Amino acid sequence: MNTNENIIADAKTKFTEHLEANGYRKTAERYAILEEIYSRNDHFDAEALFIHMKTRNYRVSRATVYNTLELLHSCDLVKKHQFGKNLALYEKSFGFKQHDHLICMDCGKVLEFCDPRVQQIKDMVGDFYNFDVQHHALNLYGKCKGDCDEMKTSESKPV
Repeated sequence: MNTNENIIADAKTKFTEHLEANGYRKTAERYAILEEIYSRNDHFDAEALFIHMKTRNYRVSRATVYNTLELLHSCDLVKKHQFGKNLALYEKSFGFKQHDHLICMDCGKVLEFCDPRVQQIKDMVGDFYNFDVQHHALNLYGKCKGDCDEMKTSESKPV
């Protein structure tokens, strides 16, 4: 089994334990959604996940996708983000290192980065204020340089 398969197997175990502990049914659709999420490497919204699963011929309802995302969020298998929009974006979180985000205010692209100095600052601030920091979220907002700028320039040029 490769690393991703191990992560998926461990995530399924954690999900099963959560479902059983809270009296939820263990359905094939819920596990299919979990597997689909853990096969992705991006941030996604619930509607895009639903459409993607429908195009791949999964038999899941929109409500099942939304409800399963909430279940997965409640047991820390996915993270839910509001990057300054009314749209919630999700990403897998189990078995993956802490990271932070760069968000383009024009095109909405989300880039991930990891810098050990952020962890050092978190620890230092926690120590200074005698505060046990459990987790953090750092989102930096700006504008893409490159593709996004080039698209805006070409869209504004007269034909």
